[in-house]
Amino acid sequence: MALGSTMYVFSVELADTDRGVFETLEIRAAQHPSEAPDYLLTRVLAYCLEYREGIAFSKGGVSDRDEPTLFARDLTNALQLWVEIGVPAPERLHQASKAAPEVALYCHKDAYQLRTRLKGASIHRAGALRVYVVPRALLDVLVRQLDRRMSFSLTVAEGHLYCSVGDDNVDCVLEKVSLVE
Repeated sequence: MALGSTMYVFSVELADTDRGVFETLEIRAAQHPSEAPDYLLTRVLAYCLEYREGIAFSKGGVSDRDEPTLFARDLTNALQLWVEIGVPAPERLHQASKAAPEVALYCHKDAYQLRTRLKGASIHRAGALRVYVVPRALLDVLVRQLDRRMSFSLTVAEGHLYCSVGDDNVDCVLEKVSLVE
């Protein structure tokens, strides 16, 4: 018998001063049995850091190869934002960049692994992609505190991330990576 997904509910106090976004979010995210906790939490962080009207997780979850991991559509249902997580194949980023005017990638691995996978690849509008490496210190704290119902605060100011969860506080910088040399 196949294992089912585990549902998590995250209550997030988001204060993104860089974008002028101040919201209390309730995020429901299903963790696929093959999905590592740091991947799940990177998805949740990407949701927060890209938060806008209409943002959503794909219906097929992490196993759906035809849809973005996260996306946002406008009122005409046109795809405006495509967000990938991890270290996707270059072809996936090429597809994303052709399908949406705005593409972001949030990696939970190290930047070297990401650069190695994507080096020399032909990716449409590679210079326009926003690529970030989520700090390991932040993920370690969130993984340690991970619970089916979890609350945390996330503040973004001048590229710095400040996260409070339980008794833990993390201050780190979201590393931006360029795909063009």
